[in-house]
Amino acid sequence: MRLLTVTMATAVAALLAVPALAHDFKVGAIEVEHPWARATVASVPNGGAFMELNNTGKEADRLVSAASPAAERVELHTHIDDGGVMKMRQVPAVELAPGATLKLAPGGLHVMLLGLKEPLVKGKTIPLTLTFEKAGAVTVEIEVQAAGDAKAAHEAKHHDHEHEHGDHDHEHEHEHEHKY
Repeated sequence: MRLLTVTMATAVAALLAVPALAHDFKVGAIEVEHPWARATVASVPNGGAFMELNNTGKEADRLVSAASPAAERVELHTHIDDGGVMKMRQVPAVELAPGATLKLAPGGLHVMLLGLKEPLVKGKTIPLTLTFEKAGAVTVEIEVQAAGDAKAAHEAKHHDHEHEHGDHDHEHEHEHEHKY
């Protein structure tokens, strides 16, 4: 009987650890699913972070900022088509309607990691703190994947307006509207 109790306690502990392994995070009514980034090389100073945000609540919320010790600056960005030229622009916040799911993905809304302190290496993780207006802050672990990984390829297929050079070389046509 005692062995059964110990075995059950071990099984429950293992099940409680699964959410951390599942690569999903939650703060208030906001669920952050599978945050990831593409690996970079030393010559590329910037990177993008992508994820799915689910607002399970009955009130709208907004992602208002992000921060990471892996980069000098972290900004919320979107891509826009300006006369046939894809341009990246910083946005002040990302709106999350009640009950809505929003993908932050290549070629659309995403988190921009500017001035990487070291290259993003496949298989490593980096911390990223997301701050929501109502739900508060949550630190997620960004899983770094190779550009050819199945998840990255799957995401890119659904965003055919993505730049040929990937998400990291944004010095051309990169427009910022900073408000200090």
